[in-house]
Amino acid sequence: MTARITIALGWLALAALLAGCAGVQPWEKGKLARPEMTFGADTLETRFAEHIYTSREGAAGGAGVGGGGCGCN
Repeated sequence: MTARITIALGWLALAALLAGCAGVQPWEKGKLARPEMTFGADTLETRFAEHIYTSREGAAGGAGVGGGGCGCN
C-alpha cells in the first residue's frame, strides 16, 4: 500500500512541476521589454552597486566575468 502511495505522490509532484512551466505569450513580451526589466537599466544604481562591491572586496574593477581557471572568482 505504501508503494502505491509513494508512486502516486511522485506522479502528482511531477504533474505539479510540469504544470508550472509556462511560455511567454506574444502580447506579454512588451512587458518584459520595458527598461525596468533589464539588467543595469538604472546607471546610478549600477554604479552604487559596483561601489559597494569594490568597497567590500578592497579592489577596483573586476565587475565582469570572473576567470583565471582557479575557481576562486
